[in-house]
Amino acid sequence: MDSAFEIIAEPNRRAILSLLATSQQSVGEIERQLRMPQPMVSKHLRVLRESGFVESTVDAQRRLYRLKPEPFKEVDNWLAQFRRFWSAHVDALERHLDRMNKSTPTKGKTTKKTTQPKP
Repeated sequence: MDSAFEIIAEPNRRAILSLLATSQQSVGEIERQLRMPQPMVSKHLRVLRESGFVESTVDAQRRLYRLKPEPFKEVDNWLAQFRRFWSAHVDALERHLDRMNKSTPTKGKTTKKTTQPKP
């Protein structure tokens, strides 16, 4: 069986996964939203189902597909090392922006000195 990375490397499969991340979808709904021919959608869904990324249930005349979280753990574990990298950089950016905000006068909060007319 292909690794999770080989499965999600294909752009059409990633698009399908993105759709399914929001809600379960039928083949027809996926086909319409991605403007992809039905045979292509079915082919990619079969690969995703066989690799464990999605599962399907039957609802009357439709087959609904939804994500399964387990295969994403391999991807998540691999990404963890980069999350630490980006977290440190985002924290540094936040500190830098805080320093900039403290040293920059706030616009629009200046008070005008009113002068009294001389008698």
